[in-house]
Amino acid sequence: MPLNSEIYDAIIVGSGAGGGMAAYALTQAGARCLMLEAGGAYDAARDSKWLEWQYDAPYHGGGCENKFDYFLAAVGGWQVPGEPYLTARGENFLWFRSRMLGGRTNSWGRISLRNGPYDFQPRSRDGQGFDWPIRYEELAPYYAKTENLIGVFGSKAGIENLPDGDYLPPPAPRCYERLVANACGKLHIPCIPSRLAILTRAHRGRPACHYVAQCGRCCRLGSNFSSPVVLLEPARATGKLEIRLNAMAREVLTRPDGRAAGVAYIDKTTRQEVQARARVVVLAASSCETARLLLNSRSSRSPDGLANRSGLVGRYLMDTVMSDVTGYFPALAGLPPHNEDGVGGMHMYMPWWNYGRERQNLPFSRGYHIEFYGGRSGMPMPGVLSGTERLTGGGYGASLKQACRSLFGSFVHFAGRGEMIPNANSYCELDPATLDQWGIPVLRFHFQWGEEELQMARHMQTTFREIVAAGGGQVVASAGADEQWGISTGGQGIHEVGGARMGGDPKQSVLNSHCQAWDCKNLFIADGAPFVSLADKNPTLTIMALAWRTSDYIAEQMRQGSL
Repeated sequence: MPLNSEIYDAIIVGSGAGGGMAAYALTQAGARCLMLEAGGAYDAARDSKWLEWQYDAPYHGGGCENKFDYFLAAVGGWQVPGEPYLTARGENFLWFRSRMLGGRTNSWGRISLRNGPYDFQPRSRDGQGFDWPIRYEELAPYYAKTENLIGVFGSKAGIENLPDGDYLPPPAPRCYERLVANACGKLHIPCIPSRLAILTRAHRGRPACHYVAQCGRCCRLGSNFSSPVVLLEPARATGKLEIRLNAMAREVLTRPDGRAAGVAYIDKTTRQEVQARARVVVLAASSCETARLLLNSRSSRSPDGLANRSGLVGRYLMDTVMSDVTGYFPALAGLPPHNEDGVGGMHMYMPWWNYGRERQNLPFSRGYHIEFYGGRSGMPMPGVLSGTERLTGGGYGASLKQACRSLFGSFVHFAGRGEMIPNANSYCELDPATLDQWGIPVLRFHFQWGEEELQMARHMQTTFREIVAAGGGQVVASAGADEQWGISTGGQGIHEVGGARMGGDPKQSVLNSHCQAWDCKNLFIADGAPFVSLADKNPTLTIMALAWRTSDYIAEQMRQGSL
């Protein structure tokens, strides 16, 4: 099999939030890095479809399994041709994979929330789950550096367990957002400016957003954050980063002493295995893909997979608890066309407001936040058509057109995003019989929500209905895979984390507090796999901050000759 004779300082598997940050920080420190990306090239300036209409997508978007956008269906989604995954009998789990340079950072919602002090010590607060081996104060400087690098708009809200950052100014609320904010005020629910990695003024050589509002397709001008634009371009500019595309990592190679020697991958263009060597290996392929790599990296020293002496690789998988409601607001109906310019996402949201109550009279221990979208900018025409059916009984011809014009802009969609408590029944393992098209064993998922997550979803549904009613509206749709509870399917949030958790005890964790494998000193993880808990905050900002902290540790250990 081909063997590259060069020995790199570090091999980084994955080019998304964690991998991109590792490449940025390590190359800035002078390390020579090789990045392996399972997908192909993606250049936002050339490839973004930011001005195309949805109906111009292939097959008019029919059959698309990419949650984010029809135009990205060819580079990832719930199913990747030739790369299956399985679920245990009677259980459900959805695994979203992105096969493109930059991964999901090209299409994510760019919600950038810091975990708060409570989120790093959840077991100490309510006796459930596990505490992180680090505290907020240790990661706070890296949150600040990351926000400054990528650019995040927001406001200093001073809300409990929601640390403020140094933000760019937020865009003005739209009409429907003001209506919802007033309704929340009646219920004493805070509704504050969102915190998104989108530029509202020029920042570090990138121009301000000019409200094309197709952020999910990646900005051609770099006005929102993506790994290729913000992290990989400066890393390449150092001359110390080599990127190999269509490189499907198969296993981490090890030396006789148990240390990592490099990575074996399949060149998808030739279907040949290639081996690359390095002093350090950094896995940032996404939580489940990283767990799969470790489990597939078996040897006589590690018969159950690399770094798996604790037996915890793949275990305690978590995802965001989600539930949804759509409301119709008569006050927004029949309005004349008006300006709803803005970024491709929400300008306001509701952070969790019930700290203190969760241990008193709520049937769940953790919290959730509320995202909402609507008006003329946030609800597509199919939603209007279904709304006319529910609210007017349908119509035809001129009457249908008039009903659509009147109702357009009057719907608001509410989406809860809550914390899951890790449980032993949610994990991934290798399926003993199934290989993907590259000859690599695939994952089989087990996933179960606990009683607390079900109760949280029910509380979300009640809260959404209260907000809609306070705004003078009525609920017209409720989403959730479980009709009784209105809760999402595991993995549907695309926030899957865990599977190689960090900790202070090698018997109870896979990694130490620097995301360094206990069993393999020169192996590090820089994606969501090290997460010990999954707060209601979207995980990407924490992935990047943690990856930067890990990379600084790697660079320092290299300088000292310890790696």
